[in-house]
Amino acid sequence: MTGGLFERDYTGAPFMLFGREHIIALILVAGICLLVYLFRGFWTEHGMKATRWGLCALIYLCEGSWQVWMWAIGAWTIQGMLPLWLCSVTSWTMPLLLLFRRKWYYEWVYFMGIIGASMALLTPDLVQYGFPHFRFVDFFTLHGAIIVAIVYMTVVEGFRPTGRAIPRVVVITNLFWAFCALVNIKIGSNYLYTQGKLPTPSLLDYLGPHPTYLFWMELIGIGLCLLLYLPFFWLDRKQRRTGDK
Repeated sequence: MTGGLFERDYTGAPFMLFGREHIIALILVAGICLLVYLFRGFWTEHGMKATRWGLCALIYLCEGSWQVWMWAIGAWTIQGMLPLWLCSVTSWTMPLLLLFRRKWYYEWVYFMGIIGASMALLTPDLVQYGFPHFRFVDFFTLHGAIIVAIVYMTVVEGFRPTGRAIPRVVVITNLFWAFCALVNIKIGSNYLYTQGKLPTPSLLDYLGPHPTYLFWMELIGIGLCLLLYLPFFWLDRKQRRTGDK
């Protein structure tokens, strides 16, 4: 391939964890989510439809272009590019939320989509691909768009999680985790990190050796689900108290 911004052996600045460009990218994602919340009452029916289609197209463009780029530079492998990463699954199935507006899918993606995309944004596995390389821009656009889409469907279109959804989400995610573990054993991959940690610094580094960190990942995942549900729990409790008066 031609053009330094798309080359496999990028000679520009490498990615710096919590460096200036990383912090700016995180602020942009958070800022867009805040704007969606602040202007949540200004969407028309036509605007909501256009937003859903636009977000879906953006997510597919980012995920698809990553697949094409990896193939073009000769880095596409079955061990790393199957849609078995949590954010890849979310990306390819996002029409269930944005186009078909399935409530059961929203409940899963609200918890797992936010957790997966947030962890990816906080500890990206980008190595040498710093800004403005294609991989940097594509990575943060994709994972940021996933979070923005979930926030949009929650605060603008009125979708919301329930406490009863958490056990279902945990069971489904664990079944998928077990499936990925079997795939990893079969083809020598490491989807969802069942076989080992990231080669780059990540939150897993603080959770002990393999397989101990898998247990802590489970507990932390459940804790994060509860934390994500907490605002709605408080809101429901407040509304019940108001209704009793």
